[in-house]
Amino acid sequence: MTTDNATRRFELPACRVDAVGRRHIDWQVVVSLATPFIANSAIQAVLNLTDTWFIGRISTQDVAAVGAVYWLVLVVILLLGGVGLAVQTLVSQAYGAGRYRRAAQAVWLAIWASLFVAPAFAASALLGDRILAPFGLDPQITQAALDYWGPRVGFAWIGVALWSVLGFFNGIGLPRITLIVTLGVAVLNAVGNQILIFELGLGIAGAAWATVAATAIGFCGALAIFCSAWIGRRYRSRLMWRLRTRRLLEQFRLGFPMGLLFAADLLGFALFQLMQVRLSAVDGAATQIAMMLTSIAYYPAAGLAMAGTTLVGQSIGAGDRSWARRLGNSIIIACMAYMALTGVVIAVCGRPLMALFVDAGDPLAFEVVALGGLILWIAAAYQLFDGMNLGASFALRGAGDAFVPATMVIVLSWFLFVPIAHVLTFAPGAGWVDGLPQYGLGATGGWIAAVIYIAALGISMLLRWRSQAWERLRLR
Repeated sequence: MTTDNATRRFELPACRVDAVGRRHIDWQVVVSLATPFIANSAIQAVLNLTDTWFIGRISTQDVAAVGAVYWLVLVVILLLGGVGLAVQTLVSQAYGAGRYRRAAQAVWLAIWASLFVAPAFAASALLGDRILAPFGLDPQITQAALDYWGPRVGFAWIGVALWSVLGFFNGIGLPRITLIVTLGVAVLNAVGNQILIFELGLGIAGAAWATVAATAIGFCGALAIFCSAWIGRRYRSRLMWRLRTRRLLEQFRLGFPMGLLFAADLLGFALFQLMQVRLSAVDGAATQIAMMLTSIAYYPAAGLAMAGTTLVGQSIGAGDRSWARRLGNSIIIACMAYMALTGVVIAVCGRPLMALFVDAGDPLAFEVVALGGLILWIAAAYQLFDGMNLGASFALRGAGDAFVPATMVIVLSWFLFVPIAHVLTFAPGAGWVDGLPQYGLGATGGWIAAVIYIAALGISMLLRWRSQAWERLRLR
């Protein structure tokens, strides 16, 4: 049997060989690749904070309404659009193996898939009232949530198409293009928020329409770059648009568990968020703002982890899985260090940061800021493990290992996190399910449950990566 080193035909990514032939990670290359990923993810965090800031100018109830559906929106997108997540993995491995046309084909197949699932997104948008009905929310909050839900979900297939094209640039190691496109989307979204929410008086629905419009323009721009002559010369991007049913089904089989992994995680957080909104507008708003602030730690770490996806995938495509393992280990450690440090900094600055996202004249503003400051300290406790989870899960994604990690998330999210959050959040008789112990700790209890869940998830993902089971997988 030939070894990885013997079969390797292409240069390994981020590899530096010293004078005696020993291989070292070239951190200059890693940082150069990761920086646009990190900046891109930071822009995503700013985009989320921008939406929250604009909606906070309307009312605390509207912030709580977005909090009620924020994670549910992402759950629907990930469940229906997981095929877009597979693009980066397929492209990075194809690039590492020198199969450039296959890389371009993966993009077009994902765009085809986004068109095929558009009716399912439209149906989900129309079913918003039935989806929210079981949770017993305040009628005013429910109506505001539905105003946001409809356009945001109904046109989310455009976002899947955008992911697909950006996944190509991420996979070939050109995340700076993704950065430029995402920056443009963020600016357009901010301008759209001001115009649609306030100038045209659309309120919370205007925030959703602003996101839809900005995403559509971003997709058109990204597709134009993908089809440009300088990309087309190597990847034949203009020629690979034809639908290949067998390849599309293979891509669905890889992408669906990837989307399911994130959707299962986010569904747990969606239910957790709905619990806080059910308690009161204060608990819901404080939780929503805290989530957006902790994204300052999450999204840049996610950007670094995405660099890990590309490096692991390219190493596997080049035929060296031991190098992929070494790169993955290093990315995991870097993610953990960044998130742990940033989580503490956010907590220290918690109250002043919370105050930026509420209207000082709102009668509930003081309570939201006080509760949010406490929540941010609890959130700081899980950042180390969230970095572990991100680094390991994205490295597994680069290897194409999706089914087992998705199963782990489903078990831990739905059968550990959600029940514990319910037990710790609600007082007796106030929850959704009778018969469970009810400790009535409110939002504080819910966030303690989040710490338990993230710690268990991070350790589980690290063990899966360390098991090296992913080294037996082969993608075509």
